[in-house]
Amino acid sequence: MAPHHAISPAYALSGFLVGLLVGMTGVGGGSLMTPLLVLLFRFHPATAVGTDLLFAAATKTVGTAVHGLAGTVEWRVVGLLAMGSIPGTLATLAGLRAMGPPSHDSAHLVSLALGIALLLTSVSLIFRTPLVRWAQNRDARAAARPDGGRRSARRAAWLTVALGLYLGIFVTISSVGAGAIGVTVLILLYPQLPLARVVGSDVAHAVPLTLIAGLGHWMIGSVNWPLFVSLVAGSIPGVVIGSLIGARVPERALRIAIGAILVVVGLKMLG
Repeated sequence: MAPHHAISPAYALSGFLVGLLVGMTGVGGGSLMTPLLVLLFRFHPATAVGTDLLFAAATKTVGTAVHGLAGTVEWRVVGLLAMGSIPGTLATLAGLRAMGPPSHDSAHLVSLALGIALLLTSVSLIFRTPLVRWAQNRDARAAARPDGGRRSARRAAWLTVALGLYLGIFVTISSVGAGAIGVTVLILLYPQLPLARVVGSDVAHAVPLTLIAGLGHWMIGSVNWPLFVSLVAGSIPGVVIGSLIGARVPERALRIAIGAILVVVGLKMLG
C-alpha cells in the first residue's frame, strides 16, 4: 500500500488538532490522543496505546534533538528516571504479553489504567502553579537547614527513580503521564532547575521509554501502522503551528480547561 493511500483524513485531522494543542500548551499527546482513539474512533484500548506510544517516540525524538542542541537537558535526571522506567516498562510488557493478544481482559486493564492516568494528569495540569509555589518554598526551607541541601538531593534522587518506575508501568499500559505528570513531579523534586531544563529532561527520557514500550506493543500485536502514519502526517504541521501561536494564547487557562476535560474523560474510562 502506498504511504499516501494509508493516510486517513479523519485520523490525520485528529493528529493535527492534538498536535496543535501540544504545541500551544506542552500537554502530552497521549493524554489527548489515546482517549480520542478509544472513545471516538472505537479502537481497542491496547491498539490505541501501542500506536500512540510509537507516535510519541517519533515526535519526542525530534523534541529531544532540539532540547539537546539548546543545552536544556539534565542528563543526570534522565538517567535516574531511566533506572526506574526501563525495568518497569519491561516488566509491564512481560505481563501484557502473558495476557496474549488484545482481548476483553486487556481492554479492561488498559481502560482502568488510562482512566487513573488521565485523572492524575488533570490534577497536575489544574494545580501545577500552586504545587510549584509550594515546592519552591519547601526547597528554600530545606536549604536553610544544616546539611539540608545534601539530604534533599539524596531524597530527590531516590524519588526520581520511583517516578521513573511509575512512568514505566503506567505509560506502557496507558501511554499517558510521560508529559504532564512527569514534568509536574520533576518540578516538585527539582524546583531550583529552570523550567526549560525540566521539560527538556522529561522529553529526553520519554524517547527510550515510549520507544521500548511501543516496540513491545508491536511485538504483542497492538500497533496499527496505517493509523500511525496518519497521526504523524497530521501532527507535524499541528505542532509547528501550535508552537508558533502558543505565545498568543492564554496557556494557563487553556491548560486548566484541558485538565477539566480530562477529568470527564478519565471518569468515563473508569466507568
